[in-house]
Amino acid sequence: MPLHAAAPAEAVGVLAAAPVDPNLALTLKVLPALVVILIAAAVCGRLALTVGQPRVLGEMVAGVLLGPTLFGAVWPEAQEKVFPDEVVPTLYIVSTIGLTLYMFLVGAGLDHGAQRPGEGKRASLLAVSGIVPSLLLGFAVGALLWGTLSRDDVGRWQFALFVGGALSLTAFPMLARILYERGLENTQLGRLSLLAASIDDAAAWCLLAVLSAWHLGTGSGSALRTIGLAAVFAAVMLLVVARALRPLGREVARTGTLSATGLYIVVIVALTAGWATDWIGVYSVFGGFVAGLAMPRDRAFREALHSRMMGVVSTLLLPVFFAFSGLNTELAGITGATMLLAFLAIMAAGFCGKYFGCALAMRGLGFGWRDSYAVGGLMNARGLMILIFINIGLAQGMITRELFAMLVLVAVITTAGAVPLYRLALPERLERDLVVPEAKEPAAQAA
Repeated sequence: MPLHAAAPAEAVGVLAAAPVDPNLALTLKVLPALVVILIAAAVCGRLALTVGQPRVLGEMVAGVLLGPTLFGAVWPEAQEKVFPDEVVPTLYIVSTIGLTLYMFLVGAGLDHGAQRPGEGKRASLLAVSGIVPSLLLGFAVGALLWGTLSRDDVGRWQFALFVGGALSLTAFPMLARILYERGLENTQLGRLSLLAASIDDAAAWCLLAVLSAWHLGTGSGSALRTIGLAAVFAAVMLLVVARALRPLGREVARTGTLSATGLYIVVIVALTAGWATDWIGVYSVFGGFVAGLAMPRDRAFREALHSRMMGVVSTLLLPVFFAFSGLNTELAGITGATMLLAFLAIMAAGFCGKYFGCALAMRGLGFGWRDSYAVGGLMNARGLMILIFINIGLAQGMITRELFAMLVLVAVITTAGAVPLYRLALPERLERDLVVPEAKEPAAQAA
């Protein structure tokens, strides 16, 4: 046999005997999973837009469909190949980074400036009217369902507070998107809703930080230490880091762009804050949110930051979080009279507390019933925020998978109902009257 004929066979043997790079092997499993996630998110997001819903709702549904609820039930072998056990930790890491950066952008996007006289007080009243009824009703339902849906190592009051906290959330980013799309962000209705939603979310993250410290602490002393460190962290970020970042805000306001160096700085601040709060014990998204609050408050800075980061975070990283949530969601577990009644009780507590609480508060502030119910519908959307909240609870062992699945369903239903409820209260012919000079008094907006 000629020498050159034996060479290929020898080469094949050498390649076959060569050890497989474990990093390459993992990459070859993670990349197909990411491709499937992004395709599902794109398709479901597009379908959501065609029926008049926000894209993020479709992405949430895509995550649920990729889990055991549909993909795993219809084609379990394929789901196991797409999402093998060794891929899930990588998806968790990617989703955690995505959530930290997303909550950072949410915090950075909050505008507390340019408030009109009395607006802060009215927004605070609206926020309290949305938080307190939902929190109390959720607490009552949670206390009743403790033992049915709770883990053995979670006490009744901690479990009840978690349920109430989850139901008291409003999806601030989604509310902002809806108002901006409809040109209502500078109306009194729009500004009050946005300010109230930001207060709602900030209060919910503070409650979650306390619950995390309570649950993860080995005793009351450890929990108090965690809470104290979280408070010190927030003070350092908002008083020291925020002041140090002011020159960056002035530079962006002057140039109109966020440079590569500036982008490095803000991303490092966000991820370092996430690491710090993870070390403290209150989860990285809390650190990301506080880091966002510490960013310069200039409108030019916020716009430049969002234009540089939001597309990548929302298109690439958030769908991974939805998929990771979907892998933990088993809606088939919500069966039987007991589970169905428990879900209906949680759903009713969340919807009624937020919808009627906010509507009555708006009416008390002098708005018409149509405007009031429109805001009640928008504030009832929980969207991504409740998913973040309950994923932290599941990761830290505060809730069961059954309760997790129920609250995912609450997130999908309340989010899907937000725009229809808003349009029912304010049809386009009446909505056009709101987009008028901003000095209009609330009483004059009555339908």
